Amino acid sequence: MQPGAATAAVFAASWQCLAHVSQFAQPGDYVAETVAGRPLIAVRGEDGTIRAFRNACRHRLSPFVDDGAGSCGRELTCPYHGWRYALDGRLKAATRFGPADGFDAGALGLVALGVRLWRGWVFVGPAEGAPDFDAWIAPVARRAAAVPMEAWRFAARRTHEVACRWSVYVENYLEGYHVPAIHPALDAEIVADDYRVTLEGRVAIHHAPLRPERAADAVYDGLWAWAWPNLGINVYRDGMMMERIWPLGENRTRLDYLYVFADPDADHAATFAMSDVVTAEDKAICEAVERNMAAGDIAMGPLSPRHEGAVRLFRDLLAAAPTPK
Repeated sequence: MQPGAATAAVFAASWQCLAHVSQFAQPGDYVAETVAGRPLIAVRGEDGTIRAFRNACRHRLSPFVDDGAGSCGRELTCPYHGWRYALDGRLKAATRFGPADGFDAGALGLVALGVRLWRGWVFVGPAEGAPDFDAWIAPVARRAAAVPMEAWRFAARRTHEVACRWSVYVENYLEGYHVPAIHPALDAEIVADDYRVTLEGRVAIHHAPLRPERAADAVYDGLWAWAWPNLGINVYRDGMMMERIWPLGENRTRLDYLYVFADPDADHAATFAMSDVVTAEDKAICEAVERNMAAGDIAMGPLSPRHEGAVRLFRDLLAAAPTPK
């Protein structure tokens, strides 16, 4: 099942965190992901530039590679009919295609996407008409100015599937109101009564002060933020995790976590373990909420102005998003 057209339109018009630059060490290194039903690929060219394209040959739309990371060598070759493309997207050869009236190889390059590099991260968005990237990320950039992100390297990708619509999971991420009831281990690290979420543009910044007795060993010590429509930004003491909340269908979501650390080879078991615990707790409650939403016979109640302002922002942005034509 694919995400609905309205969801696909939201993601197609937004910036998405696709990868970390340390995953593109050599020309031909690529990362491929399917984002809200659209297969995408980013690849480092011979000139060192990271470019992004739709992961689709212009002949019969076969993807070049499956989702994942690897190297394609010096060109992208379609596995279906063998068409070959340069790493900058130009069609090099329509292998064994034969003569054809009006055939124009120059018009059959790969469909390009916009690319922005931000502090070691690779973002992709529309080639034209994209939101202002710098304005979008500015609230996070200001708060993370002193964080040495550029020195960190890719360590792991961890994924979880959740049986709920992506919006349910985003709303869960956007408030700390549920922490005392749902996350006992996290609640033991932070002062839940002082948990606040502030809004700047299309970004929500979480403020969760640590308990004094946990200041020396807490896993969640840093910056938590969310950026429209689906990105969680989680900064730890010695690294960070980008949390991509990606729709797989109308009521299926993939949580895709990219971790980078100052020393990716060190033991990060405590960070991964805490993340797994919190994710499992969120997964359980979000799937339970989804079951009641799917029944369709009870409306949700009012939102707390104190705790759920970011949920209101998200719903307003979702309601105002352009509808597919």
